[in-house]
Amino acid sequence: MSARATWATAVRVLAQLRRDPRTILLIVGVPCLLETLLKEIYSGRPAVFQHVGGPLLGLFPFVSMFVVTSVTMLRERVSGTLERLMSMPIGKLDLLTGYASAFAVMAVAQATLVSLLAFGLLDLHVAGPRWGVVTLAVGNALLGMGLGLLVSAFARSEFQAVQFMPAVVLPQFLLSGILVARHDMARWLQIVSDVLPLTYAYDALAGIVRGGPYGGRFVLDVGITAGAVLVALALAAVTLRRRTG
Repeated sequence: MSARATWATAVRVLAQLRRDPRTILLIVGVPCLLETLLKEIYSGRPAVFQHVGGPLLGLFPFVSMFVVTSVTMLRERVSGTLERLMSMPIGKLDLLTGYASAFAVMAVAQATLVSLLAFGLLDLHVAGPRWGVVTLAVGNALLGMGLGLLVSAFARSEFQAVQFMPAVVLPQFLLSGILVARHDMARWLQIVSDVLPLTYAYDALAGIVRGGPYGGRFVLDVGITAGAVLVALALAAVTLRRRTG
């Protein structure tokens, strides 16, 4: 692995993003907009907003980062940029780490801005540490990034890349426990929920909103979320190949 190659890839991706204001708006603006809409939806029931606002603050970045990463990586594949890079003396790990590093920077900016909005203007309160919510939001954005890099290998157009969202993202949202407690679901849905990484991300965020406890279950939730990021990146590395057609 070459630090120079990784750095060069990350700088190139960030430069491309900087020249694409629509993508930046999607990464940074959409989570802020969704959190604001959530506040307005429950304006007459502030207790509900305080209950769900924290977990969703950490989960909204997952959605936007998944969409942006999958579409951006698909452009690299379709345009031939990825194939040209793979023909150079640069390793798969260098490329993937470079992409991941660039999007990690955007994930930190995204999570920081939406947290400042929520804890400031929207007056969101959590019983646990706010930095914990921000950290998990970054982790969830990285999870969305990893899954986005992975599914980009199975799409042939940007439209197909976006189509993966209802297949990959929405089931995880529905079964994570946000809408209905998992113990109230049918048994087979609970089993499916147990293998979805967003379930554990939500449980960790809900734990911070409640103010604990931060015992073994919390550590397990955080560990599985982090492990899912690494697995998604590893699988994405497997899809990097010299011929994209």
